[in-house]
Amino acid sequence: MAEKKFTVLDLLNLDLSGHDALHLKCIAGRRGLPRAITSPEINRPGLALCGFYESFANNRLQLFGRGEVAYLNRLHQENSSESIKFFLESQLPCCVFTYNLEPTEEFRQIAEENCCPLLQTDLTSTEFTHRILRVFSNTFAPKTTQHGVLVEVYGIGILLNGHSGVGKSETALELVERGHRLVADDIIDIRCVNGNTLLGRGANTMISHHMEIRGLGIINISQLYGVGAIRNQKEVQLVVKLEDWDSTKTYDRLGTEQKYKELLGVKVPMIEIPVKPGRNLPIIIEAAAMNERLKNMGYNSAKDFNLNILKWIETGDAKIAYNSNDDSY
Repeated sequence: MAEKKFTVLDLLNLDLSGHDALHLKCIAGRRGLPRAITSPEINRPGLALCGFYESFANNRLQLFGRGEVAYLNRLHQENSSESIKFFLESQLPCCVFTYNLEPTEEFRQIAEENCCPLLQTDLTSTEFTHRILRVFSNTFAPKTTQHGVLVEVYGIGILLNGHSGVGKSETALELVERGHRLVADDIIDIRCVNGNTLLGRGANTMISHHMEIRGLGIINISQLYGVGAIRNQKEVQLVVKLEDWDSTKTYDRLGTEQKYKELLGVKVPMIEIPVKPGRNLPIIIEAAAMNERLKNMGYNSAKDFNLNILKWIETGDAKIAYNSNDDSY
């Protein structure tokens, strides 16, 4: 199934607030609102308005600031519209005027004739550029879907993986009970932004904070534990794979060899935790989260332990301890 394209109308309908709001409104060319935006970059069309179209990025959103509008006014005074006609006939996604600036009437009419949407915002050119690039970074980011549970434990985003019925939801519920936060259960949408940051959230934001507990049914975490027990999005920083205990398998007991799971080209640290009766998984995962924080701060417990053992052997203390051991009965 082909992915739905991102249109100018979708840009206008984005539900953004605070420091992410774009404050956009359409002032002309409404017939062109279904046009697709295919590039995550923007273009300042100064050279194109002057008639230089070599390497013109016509597939990008065109940003008009004070300089561009001043030049449009000059073209209007000189009755020169050829460059404007050629510009607006280039199948642009849309033009955005910052500072609540208005295009000339001639520019507006030509835009209407070519079904080119003209948008307006009260933001400065610099501020709008920062915000729209954040929007595009998220919109055009590579994405994938994972089956599991995403939780935040001590500030670390942990993706719980494992086969159905291994206990992912029950473990996440216990973590929430211990004061940690749920991001999403069952189906996780993951996007790669800025090339190396994986952001996870529920595939359906309407039900992402609900959990299915076998024998209990569907529960609403935000209603049971309050809004402090949930969050909408979190970076995936650690993958915990839960699997049934296999007595024939050798599990890592030192942690000196780090395993990774590759998601969208990004390697995420991964640990495997065998599940069997009597193991307290939430406490183990809490320890794993704190250990991951230590690693991010530059301290690796397993490597430090290994280094201390090697130093102890090199000093000869190990040989003395061995020779002085009394094995007599």
